[in-house]
Amino acid sequence: MNDCFKLRDGVGYLEDVPLTAIAERCGTPTYVYSRAHFTVQYNALDTALAAVPHTICYAVKANSNLAVLNVFARLGAGFDIVSGGELERVMRAGGDPAKVIFSGVGKSAAEIDFALKLGIGCFNVESAAELERLELHARRLARRAPVSVRVNPDIDAGTHPYISTGLKTNKFGVPRDEALSLYRAVENSQWLDVVGIDCHIGSQISSPAPLLEALTSLLQLTDTLNEQGIAIRHIDIGGGLGVRYRDEAPFELDSYARDVCAALAGRNVHLLLEPGRFLVANGGVLLTRVEYLKPARDATHRNFAVLDAAMNDLIRPTLYQAWHGVSVVAPVEHATQTRWDLVGPVCESGDFLAHDRELGLDEGALLAIHSAGAYGFVQSSNYNSRNRAAEVLVDGDQFAVVRRRETLAEQLRGETVLQDGQPE
Repeated sequence: MNDCFKLRDGVGYLEDVPLTAIAERCGTPTYVYSRAHFTVQYNALDTALAAVPHTICYAVKANSNLAVLNVFARLGAGFDIVSGGELERVMRAGGDPAKVIFSGVGKSAAEIDFALKLGIGCFNVESAAELERLELHARRLARRAPVSVRVNPDIDAGTHPYISTGLKTNKFGVPRDEALSLYRAVENSQWLDVVGIDCHIGSQISSPAPLLEALTSLLQLTDTLNEQGIAIRHIDIGGGLGVRYRDEAPFELDSYARDVCAALAGRNVHLLLEPGRFLVANGGVLLTRVEYLKPARDATHRNFAVLDAAMNDLIRPTLYQAWHGVSVVAPVEHATQTRWDLVGPVCESGDFLAHDRELGLDEGALLAIHSAGAYGFVQSSNYNSRNRAAEVLVDGDQFAVVRRRETLAEQLRGETVLQDGQPE
């Protein structure tokens, strides 16, 4: 269940702000984030790894709102990006380009040029073809490119297949043998610099064991490279630390950190991590109201509560069969207490946010969908021509709109109707 949501006299709060006040001012659906939660999570990870030199590079894909990125920039974080758009966001949020690592299998020529000109900290290279392109553009711009090779160790992270990234059947990274040949190519290039080695095996990993197995694999390859005269300055062990959505066992952060620090003891390397979900998932909720109730006629039917939020706002339940906790935010005067399927207005049978939840509801009831700080708004869309939700950041007893609700005019901007079938 969500860490930052609290009930006080039946009213839901994030930090010291009643969610009813946010809904009244901002409407619904609205994403609400807790700055305090983000800070606590970051500091817990930072403290756990204090025994080794390290940089926490927040994975921007988890939640890319500028205000959220600025929170982490102020805490001293680096950033893990996977697109030029994410890099632009980091720059606008006050991030340091020297602490940016660029991951992803499909970096375009324009994205590479943008990153080279800014002087980012590292390119995590994921194929021989990418390395060739990177060298070409580094030579054209007369800028040396810092390189880390992303190794695919073929380790099963035991997570959902859509977010598993460390198996040989996944598109990410390169096998160990290919990594060795890529490092030799980097070492022989006047436009490329070896700076590190990288691995990321998946997301929402519940046990430290596969992460530590991946680290062992990286260290073995690092030793092989050192024997060949190729020095590794940093080891990037990715992210993937799991969080609690329902009744999962908490990730054993302290024991994981101790094992990581022990494995790196005596090595002259800097540790990089790429957490996203761990830092933000349980620091956010999605506020939504009940539009209609459709009680079952008999035992063969289901009870539906139709919300104003839908799969276009939070697609995780539909896409990953993800479970999100749901709470009523304020007392409901004429509640119908039963088991409800919480569905949205989108014209798809797969449009649901939760199934079979015991709740006391009435039309207009305000709900909080928990654990919505990661992979919520960033995966939202305009499906069914629905406007994207607002985003709000809470700080103590204050809150601010950090993304206003999209308007239909903004959604339609850039589209045009052809006159007589021809461009104007």
